[in-house]
Amino acid sequence: MEFLVILGLFVVVGLFLVSIYNKFVLLRNRVEEGFSTMDVFMMKRYDLIPNLVETVKGYAKHESETLERVIQARNMAVNASSPEDKMKAEGEFSGVLSRLFALSEAYPDLKANQQFLDLQNQLKLIEDDIAQSRKFYNGTTREYNTAIETFPNNVVAGLFKFTRKPLFEVEDASQRQNVKVQF
Repeated sequence: MEFLVILGLFVVVGLFLVSIYNKFVLLRNRVEEGFSTMDVFMMKRYDLIPNLVETVKGYAKHESETLERVIQARNMAVNASSPEDKMKAEGEFSGVLSRLFALSEAYPDLKANQQFLDLQNQLKLIEDDIAQSRKFYNGTTREYNTAIETFPNNVVAGLFKFTRKPLFEVEDASQRQNVKVQF
């Protein structure tokens, strides 16, 4: 009889551990899915930028420094390998991108250019998609991080090396400021 009680206890504890482990795997996969989705939308934006820069170049030939910074920031973001590097590069890219649109304020003909307006509208749609995917990523990351830090889950997380994932946050305080751009 004692043997059956001990065996039953081991089975219950085993099922409990398996359940927690499977929950962590599910949450980790959601975090990875969220980052991957966000990465796809950011890549669409990165692909759109060279066309936007070329359109602006025709109107703002002497603004080459700003345009070069946009392309350099884009290339850094595209080539970032880890999620942390990608998040940092994305923050820098967003900052120089806002300068590109501020630059267009000085060129009324550019603001009326149909190709520029089309590219700008495409970029706005992509930015909305990126914002939604960041919300999803941060939500799933918060859920995952909370799960691995609460007791008794933290014991299982430690046993199987589940670690915290970074949230997508704005690191540069100046990027939190609204950029006023009127077209």
